Amino acid sequence: MAMSVGGEGDDEVISAINTTPLVDVMLVLLIIFLITIPVVTHTVQLQLPKQTVTPLQTQPKSIEIAVNRDGDFFWYEQHVDAPTLLARLKTASVQTPQPEVHIRGDQATRYEAIGRVITSCERAGIAKVSFITEPPARGG
Repeated sequence: MAMSVGGEGDDEVISAINTTPLVDVMLVLLIIFLITIPVVTHTVQLQLPKQTVTPLQTQPKSIEIAVNRDGDFFWYEQHVDAPTLLARLKTASVQTPQPEVHIRGDQATRYEAIGRVITSCERAGIAKVSFITEPPARGG
């Protein structure tokens, strides 16, 4: 048999969090850590060697290849044909660290021309190829 102490409208849910168990657990953990810290800090006294930090690898220079709307290739700003492009990419692929290739294609360029550049990069052994696009205009 249930007993109700209060009025008819006392069906409210208590939204307060009881933090007493949380505080109890935190105090127990604090005591455990205070006891174990002196045990951990006892180590053999050593004089460790000094080491200076030097960068192991420099950032490779990226190669920029542009393709205009007619499908012509440009190594940076110099016009090159397909065999010259492949030869330059093969030369760049053996550099350490290997440079990345950034392809800039005109919006009206046929995909076939861009595909030839990607195929040349693949044949040359270039590991990283990326495309340069113009970011969208911000609406204000």
